[in-house]
Amino acid sequence: MSDTILFHINTGSTEPIYRQLIEQARRLIAAGQLKAGQEIPSVRELSAALAVHPMTISKAYSQLEAEGLFERRRGLPMVVAAMHRKAQPATERIELLRPTLERAAAESRQLELPATQALGLFKQILAEEPK
Repeated sequence: MSDTILFHINTGSTEPIYRQLIEQARRLIAAGQLKAGQEIPSVRELSAALAVHPMTISKAYSQLEAEGLFERRRGLPMVVAAMHRKAQPATERIELLRPTLERAAAESRQLELPATQALGLFKQILAEEPK
């Protein structure tokens, strides 16, 4: 399934892989990149694509289902829940980004980097093609 490329993991991150997947799904749904009724890669498909243990994927999917973001259908692939028909407003999407930027700002301060350099790096990263 082509949707597997929407998900990626950072093996060097201290954040557990299942949490990385949950946060990515939240952002993809909030941005409207994953829409209501869209099929989600199966646990087996995503596990193979990311080289991750299937239980890790299953744990993320179960939590997303419990939050009402994914819907399980008996004998059919999971889908994005019906209530997510369109992207959330920009103000709500910004709030999803805020924790990541707060962590980046804290790390920048710990490294004693000037704000102009940190902002310049952020602009450069934004301009790069997604990996």
